[in-house]
Amino acid sequence: MTTNARRHKRVLKLLDEHGQASTQELMNWLPASAATVRRDLAWLAGHGQLQRVRGGARRLHGPQNAGLRSQPFSTALAHQVAPKRAIARHAAALCTPGETVIINGGSTTFLMADFLPRTGLRILTNSFTMAERLLRSTEHQIILPGGSIYREQNVILSPFENDVARHHYAGKMFMGVHGLSALGLMEADPLLMQAERRLIEQAEQLIVLADSSKFECRRGLVLCGIERVARLITDTAAPDAAVQWLERQGVRVDCVVPEPESELEGTA
Repeated sequence: MTTNARRHKRVLKLLDEHGQASTQELMNWLPASAATVRRDLAWLAGHGQLQRVRGGARRLHGPQNAGLRSQPFSTALAHQVAPKRAIARHAAALCTPGETVIINGGSTTFLMADFLPRTGLRILTNSFTMAERLLRSTEHQIILPGGSIYREQNVILSPFENDVARHHYAGKMFMGVHGLSALGLMEADPLLMQAERRLIEQAEQLIVLADSSKFECRRGLVLCGIERVARLITDTAAPDAAVQWLERQGVRVDCVVPEPESELEGTA
């Protein structure tokens, strides 16, 4: 986690608490210089996360910043359950015993734990909830990065550029995303984006797990370009035009049928 990203997170939290703040107030609360605060406000405004007002800034709410903030993990886990479970099942089937894989923290990737084989994998994950679940129900080797727990998303964020992830290489990385657009994969949280970029660098093949609702969410921060994606697993409700465009970009797209309602009882 860089100093800038940590400070951006703090600015947004302060604006969430107060609604609006002057530059002087932010200088006192952070604390930081006037020049630093102005640069932070300009960057955050440019990424649609706040609005500049005379003498300060205010947090955007409602339609203006819809889709710019990550849902809490528990909320995301209860959304689109049927397609997410089908996507997770399909992704888990791509794992071969004996290989090293990276699985990022996310609601769809978390569901992969229900379908992975019981043993034979080396799994690097920044999701402590997934690690806990796998430790209880499987015999895989589990590797976690060092760092602090980001409670809202149930992931571990390292403040160090050279954390444990730098020393592990994987043939595949399975990743959930905030949204997809022609610009690439989108993320809502700058802290999560930095952590995920580190993991992406350690994998040969990037496999994205994204239910059809993610095609509707096109605002946020660009995590990486579409050219980095080898494979996308989505559901059959994904827009045909978007799927065809992705295939023209060289991305293999697997559209899976959502699981029947009868199989979802007790899983949400």
